Amino acid sequence: MDMELKEKFISLWKKYFNDAELPLAFYYTDTEGSAELATPGSVSRCVIGAISGVRKGRSLCFNADSIGCFGGKRYLGFLEKLMPGFEYFLSCGIPGKLEGERYKKSPEIVKEMMKNAPHFKAPARFIVFKRWDMLDSQDEPDVVIFYAKPDVLSGLFTLANFEEAEPNGVFSPMGAGCNSIVQQPYLEKDSLRPRGVVGMFDISARPYVGKDELTFSVPMKKFEGMVENMEESFLITNSWKTVQKRI
Repeated sequence: MDMELKEKFISLWKKYFNDAELPLAFYYTDTEGSAELATPGSVSRCVIGAISGVRKGRSLCFNADSIGCFGGKRYLGFLEKLMPGFEYFLSCGIPGKLEGERYKKSPEIVKEMMKNAPHFKAPARFIVFKRWDMLDSQDEPDVVIFYAKPDVLSGLFTLANFEEAEPNGVFSPMGAGCNSIVQQPYLEKDSLRPRGVVGMFDISARPYVGKDELTFSVPMKKFEGMVENMEESFLITNSWKTVQKRI
């Protein structure tokens, strides 16, 4: 981790976003001891609930055994197969056997959606989550995750699009909460034109975040460019100063 970048961002974030919450970062590693290993039962079964403590400064590490949710295991890259009856779980359910979330109208739509759904295998045994100010020189973040209210989100969205001619420098695919902050931005990191991801629309994950919060997740490569652009972007204008007063 470039410690100059770490401190530079903290300074600029304070300058332009006041006391808005610092982001989290995650990376994969085979090295043990990078952070406290989450054990089954010690944290929420839902990954979004489990990392809520990271927002408060508690660094956590997860492996395949740490995560109790099928979706969490899949979207963090520790399990490739879907839970049995997933097409019914995401849609209408099975009377007397499985309650459906009703996020899709039918099992057939779910099956069609999953044909094109991205997936990946975790490149190492552990995934480590740390708040930005808790990162050390040995950490090598893959993705940066912001929990943001609308005004902050508007700033991040605009900054991500600052040097893009194409209008979709940020996208918002439907998926689980952990899909939107881990899988989707992680896959973007190898893109020729990595994008930011707005997420946390997952109804099941919403209870673990503030009622007026969404997430903005971005691969480290894209994030570094955003930091470099801050001092020449809209952030130095009176238009932003008007918005900044409300943050």
